[in-house]
Amino acid sequence: MPDPGLSSPPPSFHAALTAAVAAVLDASAPVPAPAPASASAPEAAVEVETATDAVVPAAVVPAPSGSELERILRGPSGLGTDGLLLPRLPAAAPTLAVTDPVPAVAESAEPVAGIPVPGLYYHPVPDPDPVRVAEVSRRIKDWAVDEVDLFPDEWEGEFDGFSVGRYMVACHPDAPTVDHLMLATRLMVAENAVDDCYCEDHGGSPVGLGSRLLLAHTALDPVHTTAEYAPGWAESLGSDAPRRAYRSAMHYFTEAASPSQADRFRHDMARLHLGYLAEAAWAETDHVPEVWEYLAMRQFNNFRPCPTITDTVGGYELPADLHAMPATQRVIALAGNATTLVNDLYSYTKELASPGRHLNLPVVIAEREGLSDQDGYLKAVEVHNELMHAFEAESAALAAACPAPQMLRFLRGVAAWVDGNHYWHQTNTYRYSLPNFW
Repeated sequence: MPDPGLSSPPPSFHAALTAAVAAVLDASAPVPAPAPASASAPEAAVEVETATDAVVPAAVVPAPSGSELERILRGPSGLGTDGLLLPRLPAAAPTLAVTDPVPAVAESAEPVAGIPVPGLYYHPVPDPDPVRVAEVSRRIKDWAVDEVDLFPDEWEGEFDGFSVGRYMVACHPDAPTVDHLMLATRLMVAENAVDDCYCEDHGGSPVGLGSRLLLAHTALDPVHTTAEYAPGWAESLGSDAPRRAYRSAMHYFTEAASPSQADRFRHDMARLHLGYLAEAAWAETDHVPEVWEYLAMRQFNNFRPCPTITDTVGGYELPADLHAMPATQRVIALAGNATTLVNDLYSYTKELASPGRHLNLPVVIAEREGLSDQDGYLKAVEVHNELMHAFEAESAALAAACPAPQMLRFLRGVAAWVDGNHYWHQTNTYRYSLPNFW
């Protein structure tokens, strides 16, 4: 795929990424230690202390040595391996304009709807390109209605209110084309169809969820079976809206992604489905987990599949060996955890108004630690902030330790996804409103 350049990073670790890129351009240039993250919250927000000792330290994970990094980026070599090489960044790629000063996003962003959670650590972003938003919104609705018959007419208002076009354009500012944006948009809509129809709002139930999820997962990870039984499985993929959506969205994705990127996504979707099953088991037994148990579940039932495809949507590939490094996996996990807790906080009142008991971090903290609803919510904000600071510190450290151009692009893309995810939650007043705790 063509390489369109890097996405805009949040200012908190732009300096560290800039220094890392400078080191790529000049191998003799020293790479300074990453600067601490700086908060960028609205004036109305409660000031949050960001002591560095509050960040959970990572395990000591050595980055690849110079020769090992060169081997990874070079790819396979030897007799018969020419055809295995994936497209690589051109030699001039390190000169991309990432060393130019980046204006403070908070100063240039247009006013947006919605009130941010007071005290929440986040980075404001400009409103996404309205032309792209309109085109993605048009295409995704055509896909949902005409290609996969996703929802009945009475759900149309909810589909429109989800504002998925604005969501994906905000999360992927470096996508080179609308076609690239649609890769993420179809998958996002399909994932939400599974969540709503199998787990939650539109007929979902914990009873029998494992069987439904397993069969839906085969739309992402095909069944290899005998000739006699293959037709029955193939026919099942069109039997309900979630499976139709998964099958179609994955078809488009695999047409654009490398085999490694597609397999990475399947793995993260299996993680997601495992998290769904844990939450369903608690619902069946009316169990309120310990806070640490809930956070463990949320590491699986979370947004991880979305930022992990940021390179595919950006039109390039982070090599598999770099993606699999423990340090990279920690950054991706922290991004998924922090963005998912953003959802817990913004959807709090929406979930309280729904039938039954919905587990989210404020509810679990309040019940397990004997706190009021307000104090449970405020402590959940602190948990989110600590994870965000850890995400930014680990990202900056990884950028300095492994300044491969693809790694820097990927880290900046994940950071852009984190910021775009908050933007969508804050501005989607159709779905979300804040509790009266301040």
